[in-house]
Amino acid sequence: MLAMVTLFLAGCTPALRGGNTNPPVGGPGATTTMPVEDTTLGPGDVFDVRVFGEKELSSSYRVASDGTIDFPLIGSIVVGGLTPAETKKRIETELVAGDFLKRPQVSILVKEYTSKKVSVFGQVNKPGTFPWQEGMGVVAAISIAGGFTPMARTENTMVTRVVNGKKENYVVSVEDIGEGKTTDFSLKPGDIIFVPERVF
Repeated sequence: MLAMVTLFLAGCTPALRGGNTNPPVGGPGATTTMPVEDTTLGPGDVFDVRVFGEKELSSSYRVASDGTIDFPLIGSIVVGGLTPAETKKRIETELVAGDFLKRPQVSILVKEYTSKKVSVFGQVNKPGTFPWQEGMGVVAAISIAGGFTPMARTENTMVTRVVNGKKENYVVSVEDIGEGKTTDFSLKPGDIIFVPERVF
């Protein structure tokens, strides 16, 4: 029963209200900035490649430990550290350079970001580190971690995120999410979720 999120930037007095799933970072008076989502590919990530009109070139690929994939006709291509858009461009460029296709139309769909993780600790049934998925929120992460224990303080779930080399803390009221009072907090790769224990 996980609720959408009332977000408070730790150390700030005013709460961030409404449906803002990506709150501004920094203290009062700071310039509002949005964390840039890291969608680059890494080892273990799985993605589909579709080449329009070329069924034999369309398949699923898992990025190897050295950041490469073996693509038909082209051979080994380094995709580690590239975004899906950059990977699409690289494949198209290589197909043209090898005189395999004149105007290839490539599309990329990432199925699994294994290289990117979120961690869930504290009062959950199965604490640990789990693969991040595009669109993942606090609710989904806690569910993957087996849900809250009876001792969980659900209104004070803490999300720690590194933004521009600095740690930012957000207090997330998962209790408010279940009551439909606000929207879920969107997670980024590397986020750490900590569920504290209830104080009686």
